[in-house]
Amino acid sequence: MTAMDRQPYNINLDVKFDFLQLIDVAKLVDACTEQWFNQTLCRVNDCVVRLGVLHGEFHWHKHDEEDEFFFVLEGRLLIDLEGQTVALGPQQGYAVPKTVVHRTRAPERTAVLMIERASVKPTGD
Repeated sequence: MTAMDRQPYNINLDVKFDFLQLIDVAKLVDACTEQWFNQTLCRVNDCVVRLGVLHGEFHWHKHDEEDEFFFVLEGRLLIDLEGQTVALGPQQGYAVPKTVVHRTRAPERTAVLMIERASVKPTGD
């Protein structure tokens, strides 16, 4: 059983938008009714931009080969690291380097943009 089987995560790795298409993030956030939703919006070189609409907590994990960048659009995101929690509010970002064990928590409905290499497994290695 994988982490995605055990958790109520809806993680969509398909690229929703191609180049030269308008991406209306606010409209996507407003339309989301799920508790933990993640959609790849577009590719940029060898990276992807993902939208997360989150409420609750993700499991502890790490990425052996990829860094992650989180940017909060609305709400509040907590990033737990071993021995430390980083709290992000709207218009704040944080980069987690590869190999660092972490988890994200959203105590309220939160919209986040994530930028990471396209090869990343969102549930961790």
